[in-house]
Amino acid sequence: MKREFIQFRCSIYEKKMLRLKAKKAGLSLSEYCRSAAFENNIAERLTSEQLEHYAMLVKYKNNFTRISNMFKKRNPKLAKEVEQLANEIRIHLYNFKK
Repeated sequence: MKREFIQFRCSIYEKKMLRLKAKKAGLSLSEYCRSAAFENNIAERLTSEQLEHYAMLVKYKNNFTRISNMFKKRNPKLAKEVEQLANEIRIHLYNFKK
């Protein structure tokens, strides 16, 4: 239960920016400021468009992995290139989660 009250001064622009960042993170302004003060990791929520792109990248990564596995015996160079591409997509997907 939070009963204590703290105030701080900021400009109108700073207040708007704090509200916008809090909204993007899915937090109230108080929760956002508290998290920032305690140096907690504050992650923005993904938009529906970003989620669609994320799902598409997951599908591509899986497909490239399958293609790489299919070509390993027939063309090792092509398989290596496809595997490298799948790894690059995996890195981008990992960065999405942060």
